[in-house]
Amino acid sequence: GIRKKMSRNNHHQHYHNYNDRIHHQSSYTLNSPASTASTSSTMSSSAVGVDGVKPKRFFGSSSSSSHRRHHYQDSRSPQRQRHHHSGRHSTQSHSVMVDSEDRSGNENLTSSPIPATKSHTRGRSANGALTSPPSSSPLPLHPNPPALSHNVRLFSKHSNNTANVDGPTRKMMLRKGVGPVVKRAIDDLNKAIKARELRIAAITNACDEFDHWDEEKHSIELGLNAANVLSQLLSMTDDDDEIRMICAALEMIYRSSHDSICKSFADIGNTLVPLLLRLLERCETGGVRFADVSIMNITKVLLYFSRVPKLRVMLTRQQGMIDAIVRISFSILNPDCRIFRMKVLANLANAEDNRLPLYEHHGLIDSILKVANLDLCDSVREYAATVLMELASLSAIQVPMTNDDRLLSTLVKLMASDDTFETREYATTALQNLAYAKDNRIRLTSYNDGAVLEGLKKTMTKDKNEKARLRAAGALMNLACDDTAERMGVHDGLLVALADVSTSDNSNDVQKRATLALTKMAGSISSQMACYIILLDALVKAASSENGASLAAVFRAKAKLPENRYAMAQYPGVLECLANIISSNSYSYKDRENAMRSIVHLSNANANRRLMTNRIVLDMLVKSASITKVEEASIRDSAITALQRIATDIPNRKIMARHDGLIVAIAKATERESKIERPRSHSSKDQAQKHLAKPLLMSLLLEL
Repeated sequence: GIRKKMSRNNHHQHYHNYNDRIHHQSSYTLNSPASTASTSSTMSSSAVGVDGVKPKRFFGSSSSSSHRRHHYQDSRSPQRQRHHHSGRHSTQSHSVMVDSEDRSGNENLTSSPIPATKSHTRGRSANGALTSPPSSSPLPLHPNPPALSHNVRLFSKHSNNTANVDGPTRKMMLRKGVGPVVKRAIDDLNKAIKARELRIAAITNACDEFDHWDEEKHSIELGLNAANVLSQLLSMTDDDDEIRMICAALEMIYRSSHDSICKSFADIGNTLVPLLLRLLERCETGGVRFADVSIMNITKVLLYFSRVPKLRVMLTRQQGMIDAIVRISFSILNPDCRIFRMKVLANLANAEDNRLPLYEHHGLIDSILKVANLDLCDSVREYAATVLMELASLSAIQVPMTNDDRLLSTLVKLMASDDTFETREYATTALQNLAYAKDNRIRLTSYNDGAVLEGLKKTMTKDKNEKARLRAAGALMNLACDDTAERMGVHDGLLVALADVSTSDNSNDVQKRATLALTKMAGSISSQMACYIILLDALVKAASSENGASLAAVFRAKAKLPENRYAMAQYPGVLECLANIISSNSYSYKDRENAMRSIVHLSNANANRRLMTNRIVLDMLVKSASITKVEEASIRDSAITALQRIATDIPNRKIMARHDGLIVAIAKATERESKIERPRSHSSKDQAQKHLAKPLLMSLLLEL
């Protein structure tokens, strides 16, 4: 808390010492092997989110190994890093679009549309006023500094008076005990506005005071209008060294809470942001000393603004904001600067009202695709995939995005071959979002001879990232419909892959999603299609898993159609699979009933009855016909019906009569029928159902 007092005579000595520290900064080379090792925090995940929820996240600043304390870029010690708000482990959403089953957890396979997004007027400030275009000329040094804004309050160096400070700031000042020290630093900055020779020393001392990671202290600094003073100083100088130091100080004080940043942005945002954007362009065009340092700190300030959800739409509407992001694809920037700039874009794209303006801005999609395909930095590609994922969640642009061949090829490339887990996950989620739109499904399944289907299959079966596998299965579930079922069914190995994943994946959620995708495809594949036999094989395999019981409903729906019955009964394993579901107590009553009704439907075909006299099927029917529970009477009656229909073929009766326990089960059913009263109100159909056992018993006894 003790501040060095420097006389006017030693200002220049301090200035040269400060420059000596700055000149030790690391040099950066675009896309060099050494530079691509920049650090970036990993993401946790909308959209969609995705198992029915919209996982939320935002991107904050992260440290870089090339930063040093005296550069005033990211001067965190390991202890201070614990107070830093890293962006990827927070509660912000990206959108993932799935069918309603994905949202509610049930098995309803219908889709609900996404509500239309309201557009906004581009190029307007937060209050709707048009923003002025940025100037391309360098910032002039004002010979006569403008009068101080009414928001800039002057404080006496030795005064402890806090009467002109708002309540929350005053409380934090009293709790932290830092008010007088901070006020003295801001007081020196105020004096430096009119006395240029004091600026270097005042800004240097302010940087020393502001360089910490205490969020409350930064809130105090913003509450005392430090940003207002620094913004005015920045608008008055054309000196590269002063610009670098002021930008560093701004980056420090905006390491604050969201509420404090919101208040500061409302106060000076419409003035500060255009100023920073013009400086950013000036630094990128060359001729500015310490350009990398200034670019880094300006980008971080924009990043801190973009982390606040309330500010994202207003920040996007600032003239030159999106243009600054577009330049990432051709400006010579070090890896950290590219990472932070893509983080800003990812945060802006997370706001639904920003997605349409971002997509329609000239050159932005081209810039994102170029970065996603060519950038050597893993984190830059990761955030590029994140932006595409966010944009793909907006229903208004899903069709034009899908019609862009470059965009689809980029997503497939990132999904199938990128080295980063998160990048593959976000690219897969983007495809899942695009597949949500019904108008996109034919296009996605037919693109480049099934390249999307092949990429999804590979991701679902081989990716080590569980979320990526889940998104791939969800995308296939979204794609499955009557118009695409045959194309998907004939794709090499897709049905088999779904069956394998539904039984053997390490994640139960992935198994369920693959089973649902297979179920939707099976509902649209008919016996006339070339993939019908492959489907039966996949259904038999998938039904053996603990999540495959729901496939009994698929078998029942298929067996209802007479043209399907022979192929189903003839295919090895179908009858045995149904018998296993009915006999097992681990399946629900509804699943067992569906399987039994499938057996009844199959027994209606004359060609199938001989096949159904095998031991496994007859054992199941005998066990079911002996059920005594009233609540399972439907399964018991269906078993007797199936036995009666199988026995209509005379050669089958001898096999049935000699099967262990069959005649005893039918005899008990006959006795049970005789004890039931038959009121006259019963229909003839009910009467026929209750008299099935006795004729069946007589026919079997005759065979003995």
